[in-house]
This record gives sequence, C-alpha cells and structure tokens, in this order.
Amino acid sequence: MFSPFSRQLLFYTQLRRLQSTLVIAEHNNEALVAATQNTLCAAKKIGGDITVLVAGTKCGPAAEAVAKANGVSKVLVAESDAFKGFSAESLTPLILAAQKQFNFTHILAPASAFGKAILPRVAAKLDVSPITDIIGIKDPNTFVRTIYAGNAILTLEAKDPVKVITVRGTAFAPEPLEGGSAAQEKAPEGDYKTDLVEFVSQELTKSDRPELSSAKNIVAGGRGLKSGDNFKLLYDLADKLNAAVGASRAAVDAGFVPNDLQIGQTGKIVAPDLYIAVGISGAIQHLAGMKDSKTIVAINKDPEAPIFQVSDIGLVADLFKAVPELTSKL
Repeated sequence: MFSPFSRQLLFYTQLRRLQSTLVIAEHNNEALVAATQNTLCAAKKIGGDITVLVAGTKCGPAAEAVAKANGVSKVLVAESDAFKGFSAESLTPLILAAQKQFNFTHILAPASAFGKAILPRVAAKLDVSPITDIIGIKDPNTFVRTIYAGNAILTLEAKDPVKVITVRGTAFAPEPLEGGSAAQEKAPEGDYKTDLVEFVSQELTKSDRPELSSAKNIVAGGRGLKSGDNFKLLYDLADKLNAAVGASRAAVDAGFVPNDLQIGQTGKIVAPDLYIAVGISGAIQHLAGMKDSKTIVAINKDPEAPIFQVSDIGLVADLFKAVPELTSKL
C-alpha cells in the first residue's frame, strides 16, 4: 500500500508526464532569434513533451536548427506566403489549429514584440488569461513574474486548462541547439491568409555590433547626451568594448535615436554582464529593463540621480569629458 505522501508524489510525477508544451519559435526563416532558445529552457522546466512550431516562408533552416535542441520531441513546420511578415492575424489561427489537434497544456513564446502580439490573441480565443513576462517557474501551474515596473515579485497559480505564457528571455539560460534530433512534420493545414493586414516590406538596420537583447556588454545613453549627434561618443566607446548601444525612453522620445534601441519596461529587457548608463537619470521604467545586469556603471553629473541607487560603480562627472577619456584609455 502507498502512503498518502507516496500517492501524492506518484500523482505529481504522472501529472508532469502528461504536460505538453507548444513553443512558438521566433525566427527570420534562416535562423532562430536567441529568445527562442531561452523559451525552450523555460519549457523544459515545465516538463513533459515539447513541440516547437516554426511558421514562415522557406523556414527550413530555422526548423532544422531547433530540431537539434535536446528535449524537443517534435517540430511542426508551416510554410506559406500567408506567414510573410509573421503577422499575429495569420499566425493566431495556425496556433489554434495546432492546439485543437494536439491539446497542449502550455503554449509559450518569447516576451518580445513578436510574442506579445500573438499570445494575447491566442489566449482570448481560448478564453483563458495570458500569463505575461514570466521570470520563474515553480511547477507546471505556478509561475513568477514582476509587477509595478519590477518593484515587486508576484507568484501566481494558474487554474486555466491551457496556460498561455510569454517568457522573459533574460531570466532563463539559452538552450543549446545540440544533442537532439526531433522529428519534423507538417503543421495543421488550412487557409491562414487574412485581409485584416498586408505585409508590404521591411527595412532592417544592419550593424556590426552585437544585437541589443543578447549583448554581453551594453552602453546606453539618455537625455543627458542632449542630441543624437552626441551618441557618437557612445558608439566610439561601444566599439572599444564590442558592445551594443541602447537608449532610455527619454532619448528615444526626444528623437536622438530610433526606438529599436529603447531599453526599459516599454522597450527591450536586457541583462548583460556590463551595462554602462551615460546621462541616464534612472526613471523607474528604465530600471525595470536593465537592473538585472551583472555590473552596472553609471556616469551622470547629478549626484542625486536615481541610477546611482542601482549602480555598482558610479561616476559623478560631465559625460562629455568622462566618456572620451574612458574611451581613450581602453
């Protein structure tokens, strides 16, 4: 006879075996976006079978890459011109069709612009509450996320039959794309074209610097730089450190740099090894996007700037003198 504790443990073990997770891969057809690997790590913490959905146009290379990840059971591949531009309007019905066929217990995507556009739609169609931007997993039903711009941590238990979740990439280690050999099969077929939106074109910014979301070193500028031309000071410093360049919302709103450089609660969430904040006061929404950085260096002429409260190294100085001097000594 089993003791009550043994029965409970057996039930929990069986429950984990019954878990099945669908990971929505973010990619550019040729390669996976790094956040997909972080999302795979979160899926492995949930346990059970992991299926990855790769949808796009000529997305074979991306599907082959994710099939090599250890722990992935199956890769569903959907190739169609309907998925050009990866619009939420075309991908949502595909995900719902996959859910109808396989009855997953969890649906995960990166907490990027891609995931944030798609999964709330999926959750609404499934009549469940989305769980956004998780930073931890306690068990298949219990998740950890930040609230109040990162000033409080919330642990929540989800009771919906299907958990629809976006994953903060910086909170989970990237899953290596090796050690596995998942089978690839066609995703559920259907007419996924939509007349709600039309993909016309895209213009991609090309840079030799690391991608902001996954960079190990970041130099970020704020309103204290006074103009977009002065961001050249940061680019010179970043070149010496092989770093990415970011910006606060104030700098983006002022038109100094494009919004794809914005770091913060309404921008990109980063957690590099080194974060150098130049002329950034430290507004709460900016801190929410970078305070998990391993080492934070702040340069600001205002000794009362909030950024100094979270920095490991603070320099009260005129950035227009300090940054060129720092660059010259590297």
